[in-house]
Amino acid sequence: MANSVQARKRARQAEQRRQHNASRRSRLRTYIKNVLKAAESGDKEAATEAYKLAVPIIDNAAGHGLIHRNKAARQKSRLNARVKAL
Repeated sequence: MANSVQARKRARQAEQRRQHNASRRSRLRTYIKNVLKAAESGDKEAATEAYKLAVPIIDNAAGHGLIHRNKAARQKSRLNARVKAL
């Protein structure tokens, strides 16, 4: 348990950041899952729209340090390949 005032504050800040990051990570995964579901259903238009919605979310997560920029590029590339394969 944190004893000093600044250690207590740091613990509070860490918890707030953890919850905020968890929310953003969940949103990221949801958008990625939406693209995958649309691709699996075989609907190219829906998959393209879902991909267009997912790209800014992925970029935003990389920009805020939630995921590495290379991971963001890899995810976008793989999703785009799935959509184009339809």
